[in-house]
Amino acid sequence: MEVFIRIVQLILSLSLLVVIHEFGHYMFARIFGVRVNKFYMFFNSKFSLVRAKKFNGKWHVRFFAKNLEELKENESIETLNDDDWRKYPEHTEWGIGWIPFGGYCAIDGMVDETQKADQLAEEPKPWEYRSQAAWKRMFIITGGVLMNFVAAVIIYIMLLFVNGEEYLPVRNAYYGYDYCATAKEYGFRNGDIIMTVNGENVETTKEVTEKIIIEGKCDVKVLRDGDTARILLPKAFSEKVVAANETSFMQFRFPFTVNDVAEGSEAERAGLMAGDSIIALNGTPVCIASDFVEMLGNHKQEEVILTVMRGNDTLNIAATPDTAGKIGFVVKPSIDIFEVKHIDYNFIEAIPAGIRNGVETLVNYIKQFRLVFTKAGAKSVGGFIAIGKIFPAFWDWTYFWSITAFISVILAFMNILPIPVLDGGYLLMIIFEMITGKKPSDRFMNIALNIGMVLLLALLIYANGNDILKLIFKY
Repeated sequence: MEVFIRIVQLILSLSLLVVIHEFGHYMFARIFGVRVNKFYMFFNSKFSLVRAKKFNGKWHVRFFAKNLEELKENESIETLNDDDWRKYPEHTEWGIGWIPFGGYCAIDGMVDETQKADQLAEEPKPWEYRSQAAWKRMFIITGGVLMNFVAAVIIYIMLLFVNGEEYLPVRNAYYGYDYCATAKEYGFRNGDIIMTVNGENVETTKEVTEKIIIEGKCDVKVLRDGDTARILLPKAFSEKVVAANETSFMQFRFPFTVNDVAEGSEAERAGLMAGDSIIALNGTPVCIASDFVEMLGNHKQEEVILTVMRGNDTLNIAATPDTAGKIGFVVKPSIDIFEVKHIDYNFIEAIPAGIRNGVETLVNYIKQFRLVFTKAGAKSVGGFIAIGKIFPAFWDWTYFWSITAFISVILAFMNILPIPVLDGGYLLMIIFEMITGKKPSDRFMNIALNIGMVLLLALLIYANGNDILKLIFKY
């Protein structure tokens, strides 16, 4: 069920973002009077789940219908019947394909994945993409990227307006933080509270991660056992964290109680109950959840004595962890003891804050992109499985929209890269034309498109192959 929920969220998010991206191209094409032959969510090889077109004043819809055939040599638009969709090329065909992978906006007169150069042998028509001035084509090409970024900003604005912003200031987590194995290898200790990074104060764990992992800053001052300590990280620290496949750099430490006991578990057999507070294990005091988990893991299949507070009573309970060092109960974090910051926004206030979130997300992703060109970063590149794992294993609309906004920013950035077949590749050609005054030939565009398709396909195979290898070998 958890996998299914993640898959549904992934498909819904990507489908929405693809439609938004393609609509950006469509919108600017129509603004400049360029015809759009088809607008499809998903691909429709041979047939479509649904296709629709408006002509003669009404909508015509077909379900599970074969794709329209190209006009034969002995056919012309004038000879077609009035109910033949091909007679109305000035109107866009809208549809949903059956291959749930992306989508497309087929712009008339444009060499892309929907039209090859040899299909554009006739003289350019006024309504075609290739007839437009370079600056108009630039807007049409970048429309998808622009819409993805705008969509992300709008989502951020609405999230701030509806939910406000809530976070735990780093210094307010007075039990400190648990750090990943790589961080501890280079000087961090569980319980440290990061005060400054390269002399700059940090307010949130997000800021800490951005400065250390994304920006590569190395001089860290921490509060440790009531005193300060300095940690100097190596320049390649970010790469080492990525290479170790760490899921989180730091997590705040918290006291806990038992939230739920699994039916038939060792915890149930031993008599542990929801609401119990575990204060010691084999006589060693423990109140932090992560410390308890670590200590319990050191006694796999060995009987341990848990000292438990139940109301005003103190109990000693014997339990035997399984081979994984677990006894079968769910932790309830006692986070209400920390002082969190909450900021409410009215709609006007949410607008600049949402724009700031969008810009910061884009800038941080660009900074982080440098890691892709390292050995560790290349190994960590993931495909659809990696993206799917970003979503939680439960349905929460706030999480869903937050992640969708983040992916929308990523799609905007990735699509503007100067790779043939991506928007950035077309944009590069247009800029070349504007500088030199020479337009690349359709044949050149066709070759570049084919090269880009090969590169993109290779990247998809590599990224998704990485996902599969990680699933199989757990590296």
